[in-house]
Amino acid sequence: MTVHRSTKRRLAGATAVVLAAMLTATACGGNDDGKKDGEAKSSATGFNAGIDKVSNPSDKKGGELKFVGTQDADSWDPQRGYYGFMWDFARYYTRQLVSFKPAPGSGSVELVPDLAAGKAEISDGGKVYKYTLKDNVTWEDGSPITAQDIKYGIERTWAQDVIAGGPVYLQQTLDPDKTYPGPYKDTAPDKLGLQAIETPDAKTIIFKLPKPNGDFEQMLAMPAASPVKADKDTAAKYGLKPFSSGPYKIDSYEPKQSMKLSRNPSWKPESDPIRKALPDTISVTFMSNADDMDKRLMNGEFDLDINATGIGQAARATALRDHKANLDNGQTGFIRYAVFPQTVAPFDNVDCRKAVIYAADKKSLQTARGGPQAGGDIAPNMLPLGIKGSDAKYDPYGALQNDGKPNLDKAKEHLAKCGQPNGFKTTIAVRNNKPVEVATAVSLQNALKQVGIDAQIDQFDGAQTSGIIGSPKVVKDKGYGIIIMGWGADFPTGQGFSQPLVDGRFIQQSGNNNFSELNDPAINKLFDDAIAETDPNKAGEIYKQMNQKVSEAAVYLPFVYDKTITWRSTRLTNAYTTDAYNGRYDYASLGVVK
Repeated sequence: MTVHRSTKRRLAGATAVVLAAMLTATACGGNDDGKKDGEAKSSATGFNAGIDKVSNPSDKKGGELKFVGTQDADSWDPQRGYYGFMWDFARYYTRQLVSFKPAPGSGSVELVPDLAAGKAEISDGGKVYKYTLKDNVTWEDGSPITAQDIKYGIERTWAQDVIAGGPVYLQQTLDPDKTYPGPYKDTAPDKLGLQAIETPDAKTIIFKLPKPNGDFEQMLAMPAASPVKADKDTAAKYGLKPFSSGPYKIDSYEPKQSMKLSRNPSWKPESDPIRKALPDTISVTFMSNADDMDKRLMNGEFDLDINATGIGQAARATALRDHKANLDNGQTGFIRYAVFPQTVAPFDNVDCRKAVIYAADKKSLQTARGGPQAGGDIAPNMLPLGIKGSDAKYDPYGALQNDGKPNLDKAKEHLAKCGQPNGFKTTIAVRNNKPVEVATAVSLQNALKQVGIDAQIDQFDGAQTSGIIGSPKVVKDKGYGIIIMGWGADFPTGQGFSQPLVDGRFIQQSGNNNFSELNDPAINKLFDDAIAETDPNKAGEIYKQMNQKVSEAAVYLPFVYDKTITWRSTRLTNAYTTDAYNGRYDYASLGVVK
């Protein structure tokens, strides 16, 4: 992947004014839950109408659903994409053996058959999963989707040298020793040489796990388990125009500019009770200015933000005052944080890392994120609420004490321990198209100055994440000692949230998410123990131990348990947030009033 050099910017000035403005904006909540002129005449619309219930329910088809965003996907290739909004959106043109139930809130985490005719036949102590495909599932050219197509699509996950960046759970689970080279190096004539998956006929697929994994079907619900037709596979270019197995097909795509989708005439609605497929067309517009995007959303030019990062600080007060009935304020399931790559000095020293954690002003970071309402509650550790094993009271560094203010004495104590009593210089890496992340970088920069740590801020191209901060070599070469990022669960377990972040076996040379490069055998073993545990509560106790060891390693500085104030246009129908997609709307269920 091409790596674009980012522009290094010093952002020290006027921060107090910026943060004060954010506090003012978040304080202006407004108190009018009633409907404004031009809003949909539905009893379901209103503030938080899309939280745990359906706003403006309708089965009416037609019209154009208009998405907008400041961030393009890392890739639209189902095996390569890893952004949460991409996973939600990809269901327009991909299907899986199983998928999440189309339901609000916690009801969405139930897995239901999609391409499969029914639930898996599980045998051999949880090591064998057998599925039979439905009769009437087809590609956009009308040809049937086969078990071999599903196997081939999954095999692409192994080709990290060609399509790096996507989740590797299936690879880790089915082939932990990495004996399979991937389909592009497969010597079998049909390129289906992965022995852990058998396809005895076109409608039968059998997975043979080396050892049980209680989350295996969660992995099959990811886009990474989508079928790919081998003769339509364009390898590294596949993300530019994936071949559709879903209700829509991609007509055009200009990276960082726009995407257009129209109905897939070969999709059979009777085979797919999950996707409503209400709009006639779907468009996505990408723009660089987040404030302009918010204004255009409120002006009715677009229906919703595909990135689902929430109304920004500049527009928040206006949105809450004048358009409150168009807003939902819910938990996203994300943690926003800073992470310290251990390959970049002096963060190879645990005490230098602890010094940053203690020096950070957690209240200021929360304010930079948007305050308690638009940003979320201060997070004391790195396991989000709702996942078994999480504990909101576990506060190893006192983040919740003294109203989140920094502990400068502790910070100086650890600076002395790491041989840097007068502080040190480092660089904070942050995506250039995420103003709220830049604001948190500025907050952290100012707090660190109080103990002599000089942190420059480098804004990199957010569309190149997997090739910049996702490359351990680039991180080390650029001297990125601190990376600002966020993460939501791939599926709602400790494995689904934490493993890509802290299991050393998940470190990749491109598309890496274990930015700290933490590789502790004790932590890795705890994952193995929890994954093998069939009792979710017992697994949760193991994940609790894992989280404590991660905290002791001091490679993360959590900011907040994320919340957003999300816009839904008056035109939107069937709008509801889902736990399965980290608090986003269920994109596949949305419709519009023409």
